[in-house]
Amino acid sequence: MAKSSAVEIEVGDRTVRVSNPDRVYFPARGETKLDLVNYYLAVGDGIVRALRERPCMLHRFPSGVAGEKVHQKRVPNGAPDWLQTVRVDFPSGRHAYEVCVTHPADVIWAVQMSTVEFHPWNSRRADTERPDEWRIDLDPMPDCPFSTVRKVARTVQEILDELGITGWPKTSGGHGLHVYVRIEPRWGFQEVRRAALAFAREVERRMPDEVTTTWWRKDRDPSKLFVDYNQNARDHTIASAYSVRGVPEAVVSTPITWAEIDDVEPREFTIATVPARFADLGDLHAGIDDTAYSLDTLLEWADRDGLDAEA
Repeated sequence: MAKSSAVEIEVGDRTVRVSNPDRVYFPARGETKLDLVNYYLAVGDGIVRALRERPCMLHRFPSGVAGEKVHQKRVPNGAPDWLQTVRVDFPSGRHAYEVCVTHPADVIWAVQMSTVEFHPWNSRRADTERPDEWRIDLDPMPDCPFSTVRKVARTVQEILDELGITGWPKTSGGHGLHVYVRIEPRWGFQEVRRAALAFAREVERRMPDEVTTTWWRKDRDPSKLFVDYNQNARDHTIASAYSVRGVPEAVVSTPITWAEIDDVEPREFTIATVPARFADLGDLHAGIDDTAYSLDTLLEWADRDGLDAEA
């Protein structure tokens, strides 16, 4: 059968033309650009919730994940007029209009542009300088086993419970785990990062043999887990919930329940398996926007520990 040069995809009330649908993007199982489109359609509610109204960097792979990766901040000329954007300014004095997802078609348009990974800011376009999301990134060093990631996640849950805060875990799509917390958009990036560092130090105090907050990678014990508080700094982004990762196996950063922590196998979540899980369980982060929490206690910890915003 001849390969089609383009297909038109109906996404709600919009149509997106997808060129080269048969191009293989993920060599491990031979999944194509159209397979990627169909994956994002299957988890549409979840990926839109994760990205909604956030400036978003796109990680594009024009020839598939075995080829070059392009970090795309600026929306290119010729984007459809229904695509929403938001202006963000950089310390250099430059600025960019970044994609600001509000509709599933925005995601499919980005896939048409060869996007595999979606990396949103932790603030929204209503005020890009005041984050509404605190990100806890559990990043294992090369010799740190996933069993340690599981143990540290349990301590994270314990501390959040003591604070009266609900955290929403997900796999990173790599070797670690992320936990997201909705926060009141009252603080700038430096203060959110400072609060995140205070939390990371508390995790380290409780698990000194397993956890490090040492900033320079070369100085970290390779058998420990780094709680990466700097993921809350301005213009730092990580793959969103439901984002596919740019690896041959098409692994997905997938929301999980706390009850799954002890048994979860992150590499099992791929574009081949997550749609059925989503159809069965729905979006496990569906309630993430219901409650926004205060950072006051964490900032008190930061004061107690003498942490400054540049630590």
